[in-house]
Amino acid sequence: MTGRLVIVGAGQAGFALAAKLRALKDERPMTIIGSEEVIPYQRPPLSKKYLLGEMEFDRLTFRPENWYPDNGVELLLSTYVEEIDRKAKRVRMQDGAVLEYETLALATGSTPRTLPASVGGDLAGVFTMRDKRDADLLMGEMRPGRRLLIIGGGYIGLEAASVARHLGLEVTLIEMADRILARVAAEETADAMRAIHQAHGVVIREKTGLHRLTGENGRVCAAELSDGSTIDVDFVIVGIGVTPNDLLAQDCGLEVGNGIVVDEFARTSDPSIFAIGDCAMLPWKGKRIRLESVQNAVDQAEAAAAIMAGGNAPYDAKPWFWSDQYDVKLQIAGFNMGYDETFVRPGAREGSLSVWYFREGKFIAVDAINDAKAYVTGKKMLEAGIEPNRAVLADPAADLKQLLV
Repeated sequence: MTGRLVIVGAGQAGFALAAKLRALKDERPMTIIGSEEVIPYQRPPLSKKYLLGEMEFDRLTFRPENWYPDNGVELLLSTYVEEIDRKAKRVRMQDGAVLEYETLALATGSTPRTLPASVGGDLAGVFTMRDKRDADLLMGEMRPGRRLLIIGGGYIGLEAASVARHLGLEVTLIEMADRILARVAAEETADAMRAIHQAHGVVIREKTGLHRLTGENGRVCAAELSDGSTIDVDFVIVGIGVTPNDLLAQDCGLEVGNGIVVDEFARTSDPSIFAIGDCAMLPWKGKRIRLESVQNAVDQAEAAAAIMAGGNAPYDAKPWFWSDQYDVKLQIAGFNMGYDETFVRPGAREGSLSVWYFREGKFIAVDAINDAKAYVTGKKMLEAGIEPNRAVLADPAADLKQLLV
């Protein structure tokens, strides 16, 4: 193919697609369209080292600015696509500019869910955490002694709590479900992470939702909770999940579900259009899933690049994730969806452990808390289709390498 590739989205997936195509010596004309004013950058460090002031933004960019013209990649920033005309094979930006394509890649990512105005979501001092602008705004709020309310006990909320405590803030985290990490991890992993946060001074209130935020002069000052209590706050971080950015796809008639539906080659229902990263709903082990991770964004983008460059290998997702909180590294291999059994194994270091997930007797995932050996072993087993020897798992003194034999 020699016609123009237009990539809508300048995040991890969009950049990885462009970079891989150029690495494969694909010389087609290429345009990346991004809504932010800055060149493509890594997002995970934003909520950690960048917010802590330990990493300058220049260190987050994937490549220096000159990489794009040097590699024949046109970069259109501070703009967004308003419409896709599939019949004419062109996209129209919000300023009316039109760009024709032969191949289109949607790497539109996802958007954090926000609180409605009816419960105070429109007050100043209420934030979500997704991009550089969010991080820059939060930097002005993260001062020692201030009172932060975090709504949502998933990874975003817990990572925000870790950073805030490191900076000396008073942190209360509420979770309306029975426990933190209810959607994404087993009770044993949640128990371990809860204990870590409580040891660092975070107040965690589970089975507690938000009734409403109240403000003074248009800025949040207190939160009324579902248990009838009220707490004073200086600002709020909302971490209640994300929504895939699939409206463009829906409006132009592509198949969507919980994201943009793609096949094993990352193609949408239109063979000229691909979707990659957080916005894509891909086939995996007989199901359709979305994987919100850097690993999937890169791997799926590179698989799509190989297809565009003439290959025919389907994308075989091998999920893995991580979360850094305080001096704790939580590493996850596999996808625990539908698990019906867990097995907890103590690690060699004090406070380390791993949680092994099974569905109908089959090993499907592992969570490793400060236990790199369990993570690496479990990941290798999943990729090789090896079932763990339960006797070895049950013996804390046994070398996990035995599981790979």
